[in-house]
Amino acid sequence: MNERVRADSLVTLHYRIAAAGDTEIAGTFDATPATLQLGSGELAPPLEACLVGLAVGERHVFLLEPEMAFGPRDPLLVRRLPRTELPDGGPLQADSLVEFSAPGGGSFAGWVRETGEDSVLVDFNHPLAGKSIRFEVEVVGVL
Repeated sequence: MNERVRADSLVTLHYRIAAAGDTEIAGTFDATPATLQLGSGELAPPLEACLVGLAVGERHVFLLEPEMAFGPRDPLLVRRLPRTELPDGGPLQADSLVEFSAPGGGSFAGWVRETGEDSVLVDFNHPLAGKSIRFEVEVVGVL
């Protein structure tokens, strides 16, 4: 019997994530497969949920609406911040990623959407929020 993926499995797989129009965002089918520890945050929980129950050798395509993938875009997560609140107060360009320190020692990131002399517009939504995605996966091994 083939080993099946569980919620806490160490799994080796090929995957492909694509947005509308089948534009590939990330994938390994043309490279070395990825090995991920499920439940550790290496893969988004909705994508991990797709893997649970699959057997070694299985290949599936999952079509996920925004609510089942990375959620809807939240306009409240787009904020105009004074440059003084940015890490290092550094010069930034539109479409650059900036990492912020979170209370408790963690971090979070946001995309700079616009820059002004004294402020920047930062989008803290996941880059795939509000988008339907196609998640293709082939399970290579389960440890």
